Amino acid sequence: MKLTQSPAITLTPAAIDFARTAICSGHPLAGLRVAVVGGGCSGFNYALDIDEESDDADIVLELDGLVVYVDQHSYSLLSGTVIDYTTSFEKSGFSFRNPNAKKTCGCGSSFSV
Repeated sequence: MKLTQSPAITLTPAAIDFARTAICSGHPLAGLRVAVVGGGCSGFNYALDIDEESDDADIVLELDGLVVYVDQHSYSLLSGTVIDYTTSFEKSGFSFRNPNAKKTCGCGSSFSV
C-alpha cells in the first residue's frame, strides 16, 4: 500500500460527500475503490466499489477524509481524472472527466485510450 501525497485523481466535494455517506451507512472503516476494468462498448469501464482494505500494490489516496484505493494499472489510466457526483431530474450518479480517454460511449461509463 502506497499513500500518495499528490493524487492524480480528484473527487469533487459532491462525489466525496456521496461516497462518504454510502460508506458510513454500512462500512464505517472502509474506503472507496476506483478501478478501470475491461469491457463496455469502448474497451474500458469505470468501476466503483466499497472495499474494507487495500491490496499491497494499491495506491491509497486520502481526499478530504475519504480513503480511496486504486490499483496501479487503473491509476495510470485515470491520471488527471475528475470524478463528480451529480443529481438531476433525469439521472443521478458518478461521472468521469478523464483527459486520457480518446473515445467515450454515449452513456459516459466506458472509454478507450
